[in-house]
Amino acid sequence: MKTLRPALRASIFLLACFAAGNVYAQTTVANLRPYDQSGINVFEAPKENDARFTGLKVAFGAGFTQSFQGLKHENVSGGLYKISPGFNTANANLFMDVQLADGIRLNLTSYLSSRHHNETWVKGGYIQFDKLPFNGQFWEDLMKVVTLKVGHMEINYGDQHFRRSDGGQTIYNPFIENYVLDGYTTEIGGEVLLRKNAAFGMIGISNGMIKGNIDSLVATPQDDNIHKSPAIYFKGGFDKQVNEVVRVRLAASYYTNKSSGGQTLYGGDRTGSNYFMVMEKTGSTYTTNAFSGRLNPGFSKKVDAFQLNGFLKARGLELFGTFEAAQGRTKTEVDDRKATQYAIDAVYRFCKDERLFVGVRYNAVTARLANVPAVTTAPASPAIVYTQDMKVNRVELGAGWFLTRNILLKGEYVDQQYKDLPATDYRNGGAFKGYVVQAVVGF
Repeated sequence: MKTLRPALRASIFLLACFAAGNVYAQTTVANLRPYDQSGINVFEAPKENDARFTGLKVAFGAGFTQSFQGLKHENVSGGLYKISPGFNTANANLFMDVQLADGIRLNLTSYLSSRHHNETWVKGGYIQFDKLPFNGQFWEDLMKVVTLKVGHMEINYGDQHFRRSDGGQTIYNPFIENYVLDGYTTEIGGEVLLRKNAAFGMIGISNGMIKGNIDSLVATPQDDNIHKSPAIYFKGGFDKQVNEVVRVRLAASYYTNKSSGGQTLYGGDRTGSNYFMVMEKTGSTYTTNAFSGRLNPGFSKKVDAFQLNGFLKARGLELFGTFEAAQGRTKTEVDDRKATQYAIDAVYRFCKDERLFVGVRYNAVTARLANVPAVTTAPASPAIVYTQDMKVNRVELGAGWFLTRNILLKGEYVDQQYKDLPATDYRNGGAFKGYVVQAVVGF
């Protein structure tokens, strides 16, 4: 019965959201990325300098996803969690957007039901300034090209986080799951975004942790640095509609945090993976082992990360590529470890209003994990000692159908392989494959 309660609670909240949505339409709040099909391929929220303010407005939205999974997994040593085809826990998000003043809006996002936390809880909230309440031509001209965001929010590192699934809000993602190396987190901070014609640039600073924390750091034999450093991140690029049918976007992002009390750039998702319990051990639980199929390199004390993204849309064809390189360590390590990721999506949208789509994605990660023992070659003289990098390769074939701009049915076939792991690692020789189907609502 416990597994039914989150879904029931989510349904009640969704009905309330729908009722509220009939009273306050999303169009009453300016500079907001839509939560339905029209929000696809929207990256940074739009900036409408001519939006009229007619008073405080409140808009409610929601994202709801129900999955049916038919995956199988295997490894060399056995001992994997027993899985069979069935429905997964329903995920649901609640969005509240408020037009507080002319050019100033507030967002509050709550997770109503998710795999990692079944209870309702807040993802985060922020205030976005596209205008400032200051008199003077200088401020008016400045805010025509500047957007400010402050709060506890999804940080703008990379472009992939604009195309990922986030709890019940999965309508932006043409596939079922996010990248193997999921560069996404929420942190407390602020961002300054500058947009002029096709070019854009952004600088952000945050506390470098997924939540507020006033605890002192504790020195270790490997690292006596107890100073907590902020995270600083940058982004720049261009986004141009070349003509009526071609759009090109290129973006580069960099994130650095030199000393953190709990860095989670690659473990900041608090909802969970859309592949339930694959490659998990016997005795695992849905909440504790919520990130099945992903790889977290564990850069919890220090991290430097770079992500390069390219996007091309020509009529119905979309190409989206990612290269990512990161390095970091835990507080019990001396040397940095590295992780790299490549991914390419090809999606073709067709039929009236692009209601149908098919797609393919390839995603490959190479990383060295913490506490992986060194390997000594033999009988070479002198022996060569090196640390083994593991590899994860994934192929996804997907398709979807928008019944309306708010209702999506999508599915995929996935094949993921784990390679070059130590024989002592239970994922050695690991693989999973199969299908997942999702029914999605977003408004």
